[in-house]
Amino acid sequence: MPLQTVEPRRLYRKIADQISVLISAGEYAPGARLPPERDLAKQLGVSRPSVREALIALEVEGLLDVRVGSGIYVTDPAKRRQRNALQGDAGPFEVISARALIEGECAALAAKAASPAQLDAIREAHDRVVRESRHDHNPLVADRLFHLRIAEASCNSALVLAMQTLWDQRMGPLYRSLERKLEHPKMAAETVREHEAIVSAIMRRDPRAARGAMRRHMTQTHNRYIKEWTAGK
Repeated sequence: MPLQTVEPRRLYRKIADQISVLISAGEYAPGARLPPERDLAKQLGVSRPSVREALIALEVEGLLDVRVGSGIYVTDPAKRRQRNALQGDAGPFEVISARALIEGECAALAAKAASPAQLDAIREAHDRVVRESRHDHNPLVADRLFHLRIAEASCNSALVLAMQTLWDQRMGPLYRSLERKLEHPKMAAETVREHEAIVSAIMRRDPRAARGAMRRHMTQTHNRYIKEWTAGK
């Protein structure tokens, strides 16, 4: 028998598959409520972020309905979709961790190497985030442009490509589905404050401070997405 291709599976996918098997076996009937996220993490011996990614993946695929402030429910089989929709998606918390490393270095290099024109472009992108945040608590297009301008100011095209790849994942269905659960009216103001610290460090030509400010921004992003479901929007 010929060897078969070995497909590595992300942890959230393994967790999602276990929960899916339980649903298929009738352990959880349509309309049934799953145990709380913390209990699932303890039973599976994994972190809450990994469980959260799995639950959101199963919701995107139609097996679960995650209701913030209420619980996690099994959906009607007629609403379920194909299981291959998310096979290539990185988990949101993986994306955040990778962004902290890569974009942290982009910010540090921008503080060292950015030209006056590139510094102006960063400031202009930040100003756009500020303007758009007045009527949109998650101005994604402006936010992406801000991070892209910093990557470009690193003067390293490979880092720009890496940043763009991570943002493709950040805009994917798994990440966005999680984000929509936890968006709130003050989110834009929090993002603006975090961006201001990054801009200030870059303008001062302080690589260490720029790296730290970007990584703190990613830490705060992680914290926003791991809040209790019961916290509401």
